[in-house]
Amino acid sequence: MSLANFHEVSFPLPLALAASGGPERRTEVVPLASGGEARNAVWAGSRRRWDVGSAVTRLDALQALVTFFEARGGRLHGFRFRDALDDRSCAPGGVVSGMDQVLGTGDGTTRFFALRKAYGAYWRPILKPVEGTVIVAVDGAVVGAELDATTGMLMLDAAPGEGAVVTAGFRFDCPVRFDVDRLDVSLEAFGAGRVVGVPLVELVG
Repeated sequence: MSLANFHEVSFPLPLALAASGGPERRTEVVPLASGGEARNAVWAGSRRRWDVGSAVTRLDALQALVTFFEARGGRLHGFRFRDALDDRSCAPGGVVSGMDQVLGTGDGTTRFFALRKAYGAYWRPILKPVEGTVIVAVDGAVVGAELDATTGMLMLDAAPGEGAVVTAGFRFDCPVRFDVDRLDVSLEAFGAGRVVGVPLVELVG
C-alpha cells in the first residue's frame, strides 16, 4: 500500500521524542429514548495525532523545524515520524524478535505478507518499517525475506508450507504530515524561541 506525496525522510528525532499525542478513534454515539445509547464505529481503525510545538524551545531546534516544514511544503508531503511510545513490534524498550507478531499462515504458494501489529483484536498495518530491523520467521525458524520499506510488504524467499505460521519482529515509523500550512513562530530573549501548535496527523492508506 503506497501513500501519495510522501517523502521518505524522518522528522528530527529530538523533536519527535518530546511530542505529545496518541491514537484517535471516531465513534458515533446516539442517545436512545430509554436513556441508553447506541455506539457505532465510524472508522474501521485508529488515526494518530501529535503536537510537536512544545518540543521547540531553542533557536537551533526552531530553525530545524522551519527547514523541515518548508521542505515538506506544509501539509503537501508526508514524512516519517518516530513515536517513542510505540515504535516496535514488542513492548516499549524491548528487543525485537522474529516471533513478535503473527502475519498469517502459509498455503504452500503465497510468498507475500504485509507487516502488521496486534492491539488486542485490532490489527494495525505497518507501512513504514525501519530497514535493517525486520526479522521474519516461519514456525519459529528465521527465514530470508525481501522488504519493501516504503510499504511494509515482505516477499519471503520461499513460500511457507500449508498451515505454517509466519511471524515477524521490527521497528517502525509512522507516516504523517503536518496538519497546518502555517507556523506561528516567536523569538524570545537569551537565544530562545517558541512555536504555537505544530500538529501532525497520521496518514492512512
